[in-house]
Amino acid sequence: MILRKLSFAVALIALTISHSQEISDTSFGKGLLNFVAKDSSFSVKFAPRFQVRSMSSWDHDGSQYVSPEHNFIVRRSRLKFDGFAYSTNLKYKLELGLSNRDISGANEFNRNTPRYILDAVIMWQFAKNWELWAGQTKLPGNVERVVSSANLQLVDRSLLNSRFNIDRDLGIQIRHKSNLGGEFLMREKFAISQGEGRNVTEGNEGGLQYTGRLEFLPFGTFKSKGDYSQSDLKREVSSKLMVGFTYNFNENAVRERGFAGDYMIRNDKTIFETNQTTIFMDAMYKYNGVSFMGEYAKRTADSVIATEADGVTPTGDVVLTGNALNLQLGYLFKNNYELAGRFTTVDYDSITEKIPSKQYTLGINKYLVGHKLKVQSDISYTSLDGEKDNITFRLGFDIHF
Repeated sequence: MILRKLSFAVALIALTISHSQEISDTSFGKGLLNFVAKDSSFSVKFAPRFQVRSMSSWDHDGSQYVSPEHNFIVRRSRLKFDGFAYSTNLKYKLELGLSNRDISGANEFNRNTPRYILDAVIMWQFAKNWELWAGQTKLPGNVERVVSSANLQLVDRSLLNSRFNIDRDLGIQIRHKSNLGGEFLMREKFAISQGEGRNVTEGNEGGLQYTGRLEFLPFGTFKSKGDYSQSDLKREVSSKLMVGFTYNFNENAVRERGFAGDYMIRNDKTIFETNQTTIFMDAMYKYNGVSFMGEYAKRTADSVIATEADGVTPTGDVVLTGNALNLQLGYLFKNNYELAGRFTTVDYDSITEKIPSKQYTLGINKYLVGHKLKVQSDISYTSLDGEKDNITFRLGFDIHF
């Protein structure tokens, strides 16, 4: 019923706009529908996309790799709307997720409903080089997470990202950029948000979340915002580098990973709270088909083991603390094939009793229309505490209108 209503709403919007506005751009990869009002008072771009993949996974039982498990999934299926309203200085973005992975996570704090909304944010340029963002969107965290899943170099993000990223939240952000001389740019991003992740309707259970990020671009801007798109599809003619530092403080966090994980609910129905701090250092480099991304993440907490109201008895919930390093390198050949590799290591604090892991990934891509239409494959070898654990092969394609 909900999907039928959503499909009807999208069709109605498209039909209404098509009869009252002028088409400005309908080429592939720039939006399925792209309209600007005749009086230039607003614009709407509608761009659906989806990713389909297959996976084969071999687990190691201590003596050998066992028969593989196979899985075929629609990893992402999304509807994206963006444009400006009233003035070109007031932009917006709305993105809805339809795949099971996008909408899962129903609980009592979101009224046990699917989590359809990914982004619902307005962006107001209220002065030169200043923007105010309000709504639900990605926090200015590690570069790998902020890069859209549409623009990834490998089939999916790394273990560092899945364990330590700070993802999306509801709140406000202030963004500013400065010229430090010549081409040298600095960007400052600050956010205050609810601290419990996206689509929460029954918050705020803990405290607020505070995020600050500084970015330095010593050689100027990347082509087509390439600092937030993996692979050097534009083949930068000179070296481009972005170095970023993020500090995130989630005050009285009530979930195991701040924005995600289980709510740490006690037997008396109160919620365990603890301060969580996450830091990121990362870099993005591109030149003539070569691309490199490096990231370091670390999360700490005042109390790692959640306890009952007596302050002693463990509830069974554990805050995921530790650190991780992720290094990724790729080269794009002139025939639009790409070879990429990634190394990730994750070390958890011993008190969590989580096993440290390392993962090596090798990928081969074919870009037909850049990231808008591509075929990707990769193979990963993972070890736990130095012992063989898993080999996974993934093959998939992306199409983004």
